[in-house]
Amino acid sequence: MLISPAYAQAADGGGSMLMQLAPLVLIFVVFYFLLIRPQQKKMKEQRAMLEAVKRGDTVVTSGGLIGKVVHVDGNEIGLELAANVRVKAIKGMIVEVRAKGEPAAGGEAKPAKPREEGAFYKALGIKQDATAEAIEEAFAGKQGDAAAVEAHETLRDPVKRKLYDSLGHDEYVSRLKS
Repeated sequence: MLISPAYAQAADGGGSMLMQLAPLVLIFVVFYFLLIRPQQKKMKEQRAMLEAVKRGDTVVTSGGLIGKVVHVDGNEIGLELAANVRVKAIKGMIVEVRAKGEPAAGGEAKPAKPREEGAFYKALGIKQDATAEAIEEAFAGKQGDAAAVEAHETLRDPVKRKLYDSLGHDEYVSRLKS
């Protein structure tokens, strides 16, 4: 006969069990370092950020609202979204703190930089409390100046002038461009 009979071989149980568990342990270690540990670190940073929120901070909520914190009350915060527009939000809905503010002694947040007289007033050579006639007189003397033309267009309209005075030069110009 050309075919030899096959016989069962004895199994070694000690080493093969360890070899079967090694891939599972390796997968768990990889998952721990690539998924679980970074997520725990991110949650810890989020918790620390929420605990550090104070009045005057500019925050973004999970709904996309951007506002300044006007009060913190336990698990709730008060946000000012615009002038005289305030809402209550749950502290846990904050996803980002954009700017840290320092509360002033009087209860209002300090501005980032002091306001100075606007560039439009400087371009026309007038003071901020100038009348409409004074604006027209100053513009008449600076007809060819492009900055004076832009300043005149803004300051002669009472609505634009009020907006310019409340926002400041840089913010007003950036909002016009967008």
